[in-house]
Amino acid sequence: MIRIFLSALLIILVSCHSHSQEEYEKNFDAPLLNQNEKYRLSGEYDSLVNLNKRYYKLADKINYEDGKALCYINLAELNISLENYQKSQILFDNAKEIMKDSENNIHKARFYNVYGRFNLELRRFDKAFEYNSKAMDCLQKSGKSELKNYLTFNIYFRRALYLVGKKQTKQALEYFHKAKKLDNTGLTDCAISDYVYMSKNRDSAFKYVTIAYNKARDRGKEDGIALYANTIMGEYYIADKQYDKAEEVLKQALKIDAKTKRIYAYYGKYIYNDLRMVYEHLGDKKKAYFYLNAYTEARDKTNTALLATINLDMESFIKESRKDSEKHKNNIQWVVLFSLAGLSLLGVYGWRMISLLKKRKAALKKESENLKNQINDNSQEEIMELARNNDPDFIDHFKEAYPDFINKLLAINPNLENSELVFCAMLKLHFSSKEIANYTLVQHRTVQQKKYRIRKRLNIPTETDTYQFFDDLN
Repeated sequence: MIRIFLSALLIILVSCHSHSQEEYEKNFDAPLLNQNEKYRLSGEYDSLVNLNKRYYKLADKINYEDGKALCYINLAELNISLENYQKSQILFDNAKEIMKDSENNIHKARFYNVYGRFNLELRRFDKAFEYNSKAMDCLQKSGKSELKNYLTFNIYFRRALYLVGKKQTKQALEYFHKAKKLDNTGLTDCAISDYVYMSKNRDSAFKYVTIAYNKARDRGKEDGIALYANTIMGEYYIADKQYDKAEEVLKQALKIDAKTKRIYAYYGKYIYNDLRMVYEHLGDKKKAYFYLNAYTEARDKTNTALLATINLDMESFIKESRKDSEKHKNNIQWVVLFSLAGLSLLGVYGWRMISLLKKRKAALKKESENLKNQINDNSQEEIMELARNNDPDFIDHFKEAYPDFINKLLAINPNLENSELVFCAMLKLHFSSKEIANYTLVQHRTVQQKKYRIRKRLNIPTETDTYQFFDDLN
């Protein structure tokens, strides 16, 4: 009799637990993940953060710890898109701590899949593949769930990307096509196009990117998928030397980027760089230079001002979760240690970002100077032609092109006459003594005398070459 009673009690408890989990999924998990994905794709950063804050409080109220973990995972994914990896790691750690004793395989599949993406961004391909496999194992162990298709698509899609990174091309294509069967947005078509193009199959790439582009257009949404489709289409047109078409779709991508950049901040710099390439090929150096500067600024903003704003928002969320931790564990020492660890990570991250930014700025400055020099080629030739013709306008045009040079000459000797400035300008342009004599209609010996006088007037050391002196005077 006692055995029958205990068996019945066990059945009732299991049944209640199962029903409870189904209710959690129906009333908490599914609405949260569906809305989170909508906000993520549309680039609505504030709405996404507030959504997860609201659900975190609800999870605390109904004592649903796995629900809190889901909020952490969503915000960790958000920070991956913003390249804010240190913050992602903290949020992942919080989720992992909650889920270490969890039996919710759907949540575990979600965690491992997003954590795999995190490792991919850090170029840890083997780790990314390992976590993706864990996500797949958890999904297979899970029962019926309305979230299963969504997670299956994401796991297949991510596995394909990891296999591309591991150079396992055949298997990658298999998983891309598995993901494509569960996707009608065009996202997988974009990825396949990108993958096929890297394999040098331009015709197939065009087929898939056209499908993705048309699907994005038919959806009528200016979101992350449309942003991806327009950007990939623009890059295809550049490779195919259809620069006018590339300009058109990249301008559309730029328009979408303006609406979604609070989540897809990293896209802007790639679009600017693509437009720079378009205008370089079209011979429009000024626009190419403009987009190079925009590209540089986008890189800087992504890693400074934007990250500072995101960090403040994330700190606010973590601060709330720490209060919750205090209430449940009453362990102030743990909170202090956690805070110090978080601040230390942020400090290391800040130092790393500053170092990285310095290197990027140096490289971009060099590229900017090279492009600027290209833009000035035509004006340089005009100035030299004015000098050859002994044109009175020569010195005015030269001053516009080299304002610092003239100012530095006058700083050395404020009493230099205009004719002496003209002579120095011609030396700056590397005209020989013979050429200067011919262009100014004087004897070669006169030019040599002027050189000697200029050396004295500017205190040029005897061991220093005159041309070298002027080259160094930038």
